[in-house]
Amino acid sequence: MEPERVQMYNLSSAQGPRFAEIAEEMTAKAKELGPSPLNPGTCA
Repeated sequence: MEPERVQMYNLSSAQGPRFAEIAEEMTAKAKELGPSPLNPGTCA
């Protein structure tokens, strides 16, 4: 697994807006990286 495909975050339940930002960033990164080399039929 490529290191740029794995991320870990530690957020509290009070950080809803930050969670949304991270989800958007991760989605954009997954699209940028393209299909997974482990399973080419998927996006991440």
